[in-house]
Amino acid sequence: MLGELPNGGLGLSLLAIVDWLSDASEQQLAPDDHVLQHVETSSDGQFIITMQNNKIKVISRQVKDALAFFADTELEKSIVDAGNLHLSIWPRLKYRQMYADAWRMLRDYFYDIDLHRVNWDEVFDRYLPLVERCGKREELDDVLKQMIGELSALHSFVYGGEYSSPHHGDEELKAINDIGCLGAEFERNNKRRGHVIKSILLRDPDLHMMDGSPKYSPLSDQVLRMSGQAGLKPGDVIVAINGEGVLDVPDIHLLLRNTAGESIRLDVLRTNSTSKLNQLRRLLKDASIEEDQDGLEPETLIVVPVTSDECEDLAYTSWEWSSRSLAKSLAKEAGFTCGYAHLRSMSGASAMDSFVRGFYPDFDKDALIIDVRNNRGGNIDSWLLDTLQKKAWMYWESRSTNITNGGLGWDEQFAFRGHLVVLINEHTSSDGEGFARGVSELGLGKLVGTRTWGGGIWLSSDNKLVDGGIASSPEVGTYNDNLGWGLGIEQMGVSPDIEVDNNPVDAYNGEDTQLKRAISVLKEWLEEEPVVLPKRPGKHNDRSKKDDGRCSA
Repeated sequence: MLGELPNGGLGLSLLAIVDWLSDASEQQLAPDDHVLQHVETSSDGQFIITMQNNKIKVISRQVKDALAFFADTELEKSIVDAGNLHLSIWPRLKYRQMYADAWRMLRDYFYDIDLHRVNWDEVFDRYLPLVERCGKREELDDVLKQMIGELSALHSFVYGGEYSSPHHGDEELKAINDIGCLGAEFERNNKRRGHVIKSILLRDPDLHMMDGSPKYSPLSDQVLRMSGQAGLKPGDVIVAINGEGVLDVPDIHLLLRNTAGESIRLDVLRTNSTSKLNQLRRLLKDASIEEDQDGLEPETLIVVPVTSDECEDLAYTSWEWSSRSLAKSLAKEAGFTCGYAHLRSMSGASAMDSFVRGFYPDFDKDALIIDVRNNRGGNIDSWLLDTLQKKAWMYWESRSTNITNGGLGWDEQFAFRGHLVVLINEHTSSDGEGFARGVSELGLGKLVGTRTWGGGIWLSSDNKLVDGGIASSPEVGTYNDNLGWGLGIEQMGVSPDIEVDNNPVDAYNGEDTQLKRAISVLKEWLEEEPVVLPKRPGKHNDRSKKDDGRCSA
């Protein structure tokens, strides 16, 4: 059986029960350093197969073998030679099994027992001949998608599994083609003999750790000052990477292949930034040093590029920070205070952290924008809606603090008293849509943007296929008295109260029309319904004793 080890992990345990008339028992646990990764029984139930510390061990169900298992502290006995373990696969039979499994699990998991009145047996027979013609996993995916599409339900996905890869699972081979990223945007400039830095990705300077790790551009001062170097600024010029001129190649990124996580040398011209070396050279005015045509001398930097995935995450984080800053500055110009929180998804700790970072520092503002554009979904809508439904009914004041100068505020604690706008777009999906619908149905705020994706049947994504992939089945229907099945989301999406689209060209140039419209909506709303703090009740009660002639005591 499974038992909890002293270190908090799970491990196998042997439980021995003494003879009848006594409830005494003895339990023996596996050693702490035996990390249990997997355990199951053989198909005939006669053996237990475990994986511990990356070793596969087979145990007979006999008592003596079980005792021998716990006595083998070095994991040396009954170990399977996995190095010579091979499995022969007949792809056509495997694909047929996966097709049948996907069809069967959709039949058994789909939220509607009538399968939207689709003749499911006929669907199986119609697509089966296509499965026989599949020559690779990607072709099977196409057939599965067509079969699932017969149900006309969103949250029907086909992904994962075993695909052929040009890298053959070799991480070094994959890294050769991965482009290291410097976290900046460049512009080629022949006159300046290099690539001019147009912008460097920035993020909230008040938050060093985000989602468990620091996120900075490799060219930022926060990173380079840790090695005694100074960060670069927009306008500075990169002239060479690892000694090779950046103008000698068609694209600067060709010199950054396979550099992620490795130290590289940059030769830069500091036109807008400075460093101690730069200051010293200017002070000495050493005429023997050859300078470039602008009177600037190249300086060497050692930087470490990040991976393309890390750079994508950094770019998204930078956009979040700039959007929050823009919302606050536009609100200030309009004469009110405003909070802003963007949620990339509704999944796990990172989504909850995003809401906490955006909401709690600004819960007492006049207005709040929750941005769920491009939200990928998850399952925290109920927590968000519960937080936003809190009402302030009691206020606190002490001798030195009150609701206007940073006192405890009010109860319910952290209740938001202002006006709420939720930004949505065509990429707002799943639980992002559920949250937007909840805001609308509960009367918590207004929706601004464009109609959402349209997935109103929930799923758990646990109906896996034999190769680890999935043909997901929408499993949980949603409804209420007002909107019926699908909450008006399924196949339709959530329509905004105020429809505004972002022009692609304007968005590329950094304009956010939807965010600006949200600010104007809030401004008009606040003019119609100002958010004001309650007035103090007046003087406190007079509890002193006074001589009114009725009592001589």
